[in-house]
Amino acid sequence: MAYPQELINEVLDYLDSGHSVREAERRFGVGHESAARWRRLRDGNLRANRPHPVKCPQDTVRLALGLAYGGHGFGLDEVAVMVGVSAPTISNWKRRYVEGGHMDIPEIDPDEIKHLSPDGRARMTDEELEEYIHKLELKAAVLEGTVKVLKAEGIDDLSNDEKAAIVDALPASFTVTEALPEVGLSSSSHYYCKAKPERPDRHGRARAAIREEFALVGGKRGYRYIRQRLREREDPIVVSGKTVRRLMAEEGCRVSYAKKRRSYSSYAGEISAAPDNLVARDFHAEAPNEKWLTDITQFSIPAGKVYLSPVIDCFDGMPVAWSIGESPNAELANSMLEEACGQLADGEHPVCHSDRGCHYRWPGWIGICAERGIVRSMSRKGCSPDNSACEGFFGRLKNEFFYDRDWEGVTTEDFIGQLEQYMRYYRDERIKESLGWMSPMQYRKSLGLAA
Repeated sequence: MAYPQELINEVLDYLDSGHSVREAERRFGVGHESAARWRRLRDGNLRANRPHPVKCPQDTVRLALGLAYGGHGFGLDEVAVMVGVSAPTISNWKRRYVEGGHMDIPEIDPDEIKHLSPDGRARMTDEELEEYIHKLELKAAVLEGTVKVLKAEGIDDLSNDEKAAIVDALPASFTVTEALPEVGLSSSSHYYCKAKPERPDRHGRARAAIREEFALVGGKRGYRYIRQRLREREDPIVVSGKTVRRLMAEEGCRVSYAKKRRSYSSYAGEISAAPDNLVARDFHAEAPNEKWLTDITQFSIPAGKVYLSPVIDCFDGMPVAWSIGESPNAELANSMLEEACGQLADGEHPVCHSDRGCHYRWPGWIGICAERGIVRSMSRKGCSPDNSACEGFFGRLKNEFFYDRDWEGVTTEDFIGQLEQYMRYYRDERIKESLGWMSPMQYRKSLGLAA
């Protein structure tokens, strides 16, 4: 089916404004394949099967246009082979840059054409070929040096100091004199850069402190925590968060996050009536013992499996109580709830939110809640975001304590002891920004809520 050119132009304008071919199909009633084909034809089939066109250096564009349209007698296909792009790409460059008024047809030096043309290279002497190959090797060495020394994409945006570093890093087969023009640096600038005294690293003390603090937490805390620890040292180091993040990256202090593994599920069907979701993803509380969250998580080590059942207070994220065992039975959950209820003052009746696991639907759990005045709340079936604050606690715990550690040879008893120690650390010592860089226990003491 033939479409009028006016319609094709409207579709192309619509696509250029950021809309997809599917949106164009719905708006103009044309097939999305036709719309995509029109765009490819207009753009000269620039990598039609890729999401982004290839970006070429401006020198390549200049050379291709000069060879193809400068009266040198080369066809588009020949020029495409010589510069390493497709013929439609060169046509598109002409339409974009020349016809668009951004540049005139460039003039190309005959010597440059001689080196590029296969026929011209065939007529070169052995000495000329060796010189030509040497220049190509120099270009390759400069690019390789750019990547090795500076991890940069190209030479154009580098400072003089960086260009001088590239020249000094080149193999001995290339002289400084021939390398300087290749990187766009004058001889005087090169020697000035070499003669300058090296400035001391003004962040040297911060770097050492960052490495020390990062190692103390086992590489498990990010730049905000490290920045705060720098400020709390006996000899405080005050630097911005961005600076800490950059220095951590330069020093290789990167927090590793393990891939999410299959989580333990205690769901055993609808064995009793489920209460309403009273929390409704509002995990904020104005005072302690207003909202509790609970769940059970599993740790699998070579010696066996260990289960943790905590109660988390929404007021400050404190683990109010917890139990650890080798079996996810009713006793694990019930003993934890009894311990948490033992900390309640008269008149305190928190909402205790959980998932729909069987532990929270058995008579023992329901009886404790009724006796102690605990208001039960449950997530919707299979909806983990309804208890995301508790899931987040488990995520932090496992990233900092469990993942990326070798548990070979550790018995379940030893593991339980280490996990118990971490839980006390989390409650009493682990500082966080949301509490003014205090631990949950320190925060409560500062408010007079704990002795």
